[in-house]
Amino acid sequence: MQRRSQTAVLAAASLLLAAGCSSGGGAPTATGGKSAAPKGKSSGAPATPSAAPSSTAPPAKGSVKVTGTLTTGLKSPWGVAVLPGGDLLVASRDTGKIVRVSADDGKTTELGSVPGVDPGGEGGLLGIAVSPSFGVDRQVYAYFTTASDNRIARMIYDEKRRPGDQLGAPDTILRGIPKGQIHNGGRIAFGPDKMLYAGTGETGDTGLAQDKTSLGGKVLRMTPDGQPAHGNPSADSVVYDYGHRNVQGLAWDDDKRLWASEFGQDTWDELNLIEPGKNYGWPQEEGKAKGGKAGSGFVDPVEEWKTKDASPSGIAYAKGSIWMASLRGERLWRIALNGTKPVAAPQAFLKGTYGRLRTVVSAGDGSLWLVTSNTDGRGKPRKGDDRILRLKVS
Repeated sequence: MQRRSQTAVLAAASLLLAAGCSSGGGAPTATGGKSAAPKGKSSGAPATPSAAPSSTAPPAKGSVKVTGTLTTGLKSPWGVAVLPGGDLLVASRDTGKIVRVSADDGKTTELGSVPGVDPGGEGGLLGIAVSPSFGVDRQVYAYFTTASDNRIARMIYDEKRRPGDQLGAPDTILRGIPKGQIHNGGRIAFGPDKMLYAGTGETGDTGLAQDKTSLGGKVLRMTPDGQPAHGNPSADSVVYDYGHRNVQGLAWDDDKRLWASEFGQDTWDELNLIEPGKNYGWPQEEGKAKGGKAGSGFVDPVEEWKTKDASPSGIAYAKGSIWMASLRGERLWRIALNGTKPVAAPQAFLKGTYGRLRTVVSAGDGSLWLVTSNTDGRGKPRKGDDRILRLKVS
């Protein structure tokens, strides 16, 4: 790991992180390498989701108002992470670069490029996340495609260095996630338990989704060092659940329940409530159980959409609802929830107005940042694409 002589605190943090794992050959593969936290320690395990309704359910009908455009001219934006203070980090899938966007005036500053990114098809620099202890360790996490696999690495962000050279050497914490021309997953996010979660895809090899020894077609849960988190279904594995086709959206509600969006094949896209150890059915099942398949042991999605109306990527939680950005559907979906149950049919906004929508994130005040995806080779770029919009929602 690259060392820096910033402050004593940063130096100490770097030493601790270096002790965790290195970017050489020590990163865990498949089912991880090291065991979970020892017995008697704080588990960090997520609470079991409860279906209990919220004290106040959101209204059946909501609203969306675009209050402004934060910035334009982004190239193939994919992952977005919010820094303490509100500024955004945005990853470019095709260039491998990360830029910082000021939440005040939209000014963009290039931090640097992630080494080893091999873009192609649906791969490249995908999700990014900021450490829960960013104020101390200055760590930025990235999920990206290489020539051989998908992997997750972390880098120290040093603002004192010149723009374009502010990212330290990558420290790979997890390697061996299957790669393909399609279905690379890619979303990463830290949960309320301060563990790192990742949504992966089955790369078009459908059998990987049901193979518990593969990292493809899963939601993964790990420590910030990339080790299996205590409380996972298997103590020596980062696999948290299985049976997914291509997970690209992760978000937690106010009761710390994890939700994920998933690309279907030809029939149904999904919004799933994620629980440890559960099987979400792919490739045997797509969408909700139909034709007498109930009781198969697969978990049904909470909501489903025809693929032409959705093809979902990022999701966020705000104002009692899950908000889902749709690529092919070119719209933003609102799924209002009372506990784990929708209070009404999903509601669509901005249909066709801004083209393909890749990522939506909470701005922390009940509003949302919405990122378009028209320069990814599948959209029809318009003047100013790609852009970040500010939304006021209810």
